[in-house]
Amino acid sequence: MMILHLPTDFISSGCVAGDSPVSYWYEGYCPQTGKFLTLPRTPFVEAIAIGLMQQLATDARYSHEGKMYGVLLVETAAGERRVLKAFSGLLHGRSTVAGWVGAIEGKELALEEARTLDMLAAMKQELIALQQIPERQKYATLGQEFETRWQQLTILHRDRKQQRQSQRQVFQDTLAGVALVEALAQLDEQSRQDGIDRKLFKRQRDCLLQPLQQAIEQADKRTHELKQQRKSLSRQLQALMHASYKLTNFAGESLPIQQLAGSLPTGAGACCAPKLLHYAATHNLKPLAMAEFWWGLPSTNGEKVQGKFYGACAERCQPLMGFLLSGLQHRSPQLLLPKEGIRSPQPPLERGAIGSVQAALVILYEDEWLIAVNKPPGLLSVPGRYSDRYDSVVSRLRYLLPDGMAIAAAHRLDLETSGILLLTRDRASYRHLSQQFQQRRVRKVYEAVLTGCVTQASGTIQLPLWGDPCDRPYQKVDARGKPSITEFQVIARSNDSTRIQFFPLTGRTHQLRVHAADRQGLGIPILGDRLYGCRAQVERLCLHARELCFEHPHLGKSISLQVKTPF
Repeated sequence: MMILHLPTDFISSGCVAGDSPVSYWYEGYCPQTGKFLTLPRTPFVEAIAIGLMQQLATDARYSHEGKMYGVLLVETAAGERRVLKAFSGLLHGRSTVAGWVGAIEGKELALEEARTLDMLAAMKQELIALQQIPERQKYATLGQEFETRWQQLTILHRDRKQQRQSQRQVFQDTLAGVALVEALAQLDEQSRQDGIDRKLFKRQRDCLLQPLQQAIEQADKRTHELKQQRKSLSRQLQALMHASYKLTNFAGESLPIQQLAGSLPTGAGACCAPKLLHYAATHNLKPLAMAEFWWGLPSTNGEKVQGKFYGACAERCQPLMGFLLSGLQHRSPQLLLPKEGIRSPQPPLERGAIGSVQAALVILYEDEWLIAVNKPPGLLSVPGRYSDRYDSVVSRLRYLLPDGMAIAAAHRLDLETSGILLLTRDRASYRHLSQQFQQRRVRKVYEAVLTGCVTQASGTIQLPLWGDPCDRPYQKVDARGKPSITEFQVIARSNDSTRIQFFPLTGRTHQLRVHAADRQGLGIPILGDRLYGCRAQVERLCLHARELCFEHPHLGKSISLQVKTPF
């Protein structure tokens, strides 16, 4: 089966590789040596990828399912340049397709994967059928009809009631004796008849809708059962995949994914980059450049679109990249000067002064279970979805600490917020601290500067916060949102600003920023918060996580951390 392709299979022979700037770097730290390793995405390999896109565009089947595709430019032992191509997951329902790099599979995996995928496909079809049962549409149609009729009946009875009230007053003013009694009795009979009409209406409605509702509830129950079974099957397959998938790097090392990066999402070994690099390493091919792109229907979250290049995904591929690139010739970090599409190598940890994004992280507390750092503004707490947002406190610690792969953030700070970030080094500590945060047993103190004068000395803000999925990451006050509570206390005032401390009791996204800026809160944005209305030209968001107090998950004692506000 032909796996190695000529570059001219994708581009014209007149297109040559030059020294054009690199648009993106695949990167990672070698687990053994700690060296920073890179593999470029060059304009030449992008041209090869575009040629592959043009080939995919000629076959409608490739447009029916959205997925990542990748090409790897390699050099053979004879010094010839060749191209490998791969797809993520399955292509047209198959893991092995002629001309493409196949899946990285253990001997036990192929049959079990096929059996499980058949079961999952059957479950999917049953789930679709359960969602499309005719009772659902019939219930919705009849329900709407009955709702309309009920509203009409309610209006009719309300008008009659008002008329009867007016008539009672007239009868009491104009009639007496038996005539009055008979007239009022007639009105009471009309009222009773209206009540009977409502009961009959409800009985008719329930008689028709309840059987439909029961059928829908049975379908929903079966749907829940199927989803639980599907989840269980997926987890079983994931465990087998992690145990079976072995990746090989260019140093000749082969290790299971499970050993390399702990618990990764299902399909980590089925992504393009691991498949391509593993194949090259096991066939004595030297990688020169790689490119990955999306083709077909947009991704379910809409973040990936056809024909666009993407870097290594943060969840699956990036944690493996350091191992996969090990054994390649070390590239100078000077090649990674900060410019568009290229990130600088990550700096080491230090116990020093507060720094910028490119400076060192400052460790405030550390033991065998926990580590707390002073996060600078502009650095993510945890990795983003894509490689260009992979640099974060968690990703740096995972690379630089011996036990780094177990590092997890117990909570998060916004990208532009500085201050204390607490992380755990094992699952038990993570669960214990997560519970403390959920139960509001952690005391958090933030300091901020607002762009106006807050007249109240102290108070409490309680607002429902909701993130509009069409306008992320913006949060707003909306009844559909989750409750959020913040206590505040003014520290100092000047003519045009207020220094304030916040005591958040809940931890919603952008909670303090919305509570400050929204007019139902303080109505004054935090200095530097352009997202929520600050127009002042300042270097940073003036919001700092100053204090954190919690119970140590293993020692049982109270730990209180403080760090000076840098503004």
